[in-house]
Amino acid sequence: MRRWFIRCLSSSVIIVLVMAAAAWIIDPYFHFHKPFSFLSYRLYDERYTNDGISRHFDYDAIITGTSMAQNFKTSEADELFGAKFVKETFSGAGFKELSQKLTRALARNGDLKTVIWSVDYNAILRDRDYDIYEGYPEYLYDDNPLNDVNYIFNKAVWYEGILPNLVMTLTGQESTTMDEYSSWDKELGYECVMAGYERWEERAEMSPGLSDEEREMVAENIRQNLVEPANAYPDTTFYLFYTPYSICYWDYLNQEGLMLRQLEAEQIATELLLQCPNVRLYNFNDRYDIITDFDNYRDREHYGAHINSRILEWLAQGEGVVTADNYLELLEQEKNYYLNYDYEEIFNE
Repeated sequence: MRRWFIRCLSSSVIIVLVMAAAAWIIDPYFHFHKPFSFLSYRLYDERYTNDGISRHFDYDAIITGTSMAQNFKTSEADELFGAKFVKETFSGAGFKELSQKLTRALARNGDLKTVIWSVDYNAILRDRDYDIYEGYPEYLYDDNPLNDVNYIFNKAVWYEGILPNLVMTLTGQESTTMDEYSSWDKELGYECVMAGYERWEERAEMSPGLSDEEREMVAENIRQNLVEPANAYPDTTFYLFYTPYSICYWDYLNQEGLMLRQLEAEQIATELLLQCPNVRLYNFNDRYDIITDFDNYRDREHYGAHINSRILEWLAQGEGVVTADNYLELLEQEKNYYLNYDYEEIFNE
């Protein structure tokens, strides 16, 4: 009986040690170390993977944002900016989540000198603490080694991370590239956009603008989540751009009487961001050739990967940059164009 017990205990200890060693070596979310050259990695779950990228990858530039940034290619950014980029996007994230995760990367990496950040245009007019994501793997985000048991002996980590990486390695598959990471390839065009667009049949009365409470909400959102990180790292250049949505988004604002509110929120955000000397702010809402062409979009907001490539070129070349001298003129042009656009023409196609 004693011999049986010792054998069982020894076997259990060996199994635990083997599992711990395998989890440490394969480390699918880069919690312990940077990727090994002899392993293949499947990068796919942003909120599990991104913090490990921040901790252990070699980079001096970062691309962040929501799904509007997922199709950026770091290889293109490397060439255009002469830097070494990684991509850390968070689908559906609010400004607060993006700000917190970017700040972690900035705090860890003193060489991080360039940030490209897609500022979702429809998220400007939100509460500063807006957040819809739940279920973060907190054990990956702290420095407590004791709760790493939640990572090492996690069934989901094994089935979705460790084993797939092991299979990829043994079958000779290449790792997911940073260009491919989190990217999507979906059909674009008029029919795709209209399939997911629900339009109010009767146009609502246009709201004249924001209330005092809403103005303060916008200002707090931008100050906390965009201005404060930029000011905390004055030696880092932040390339921020308002995401250029399709003409259907502007139809939605017009049809529901929200356009003047959104434009006022944009002005508040712009004036705050222009006070940061290390922020380069871009606005592509005047790229009407892009915005009115449904072949560039898969729904009301999301543009295809070819637009991400063009945005990188515009950022690098300084096209669409907003300054203290031109922002009011740009806002007025934006207002006149979208308030007077013939939206009914869209639905006659």
